[in-house]
Amino acid sequence: MRTEETESVSAAVDSPEEPPLTVSQQEYDRLRAERDGLFDRIARLQAEFDNARKREARERADFRDFAVAGAIEEFLPVLDNFQLALKSDGSVAQLRVGVELIVKQMEDVLRSLNVQPIAAVGVEFDPRVHEAIESVEREDLPDGRVLEEVRRGYRIRERLLRPAIVRIVSNPKQKEA
Repeated sequence: MRTEETESVSAAVDSPEEPPLTVSQQEYDRLRAERDGLFDRIARLQAEFDNARKREARERADFRDFAVAGAIEEFLPVLDNFQLALKSDGSVAQLRVGVELIVKQMEDVLRSLNVQPIAAVGVEFDPRVHEAIESVEREDLPDGRVLEEVRRGYRIRERLLRPAIVRIVSNPKQKEA
């Protein structure tokens, strides 16, 4: 059956109803040169695209390294001060004062990098920025307020870096009302 199909296809191709197209050698050479030129152009455009993609990835990596280097550079003095505090022979009270100064210095660096702490104690509990680990029953405070901050949360501009871990107030008198 396959040979019959092949014969009918070749008969249709060879049918004398349409005369075969004849193209001059000059026209044939022109079309071939045009085709070769288009293939060459496609190959060059593909190479340009690949080079642009690689260049963009390299520039993105360089920018990320530059940004990280800038942030690290600001934290190096904080690290230096921690190392000085560890070498100190002062009293516990002096060490505490030194660590408090280092914490303030670190907060200043974070602020310069547009990192802000999330407000917690005394504000209404917000599950988008707070993570409650415990509910403390208190009748003297409003229900759903943050009672204590266990771990500070931070955001950079509007993006949450980490939520604040908090304990919240549960006021049974307000829940009944």
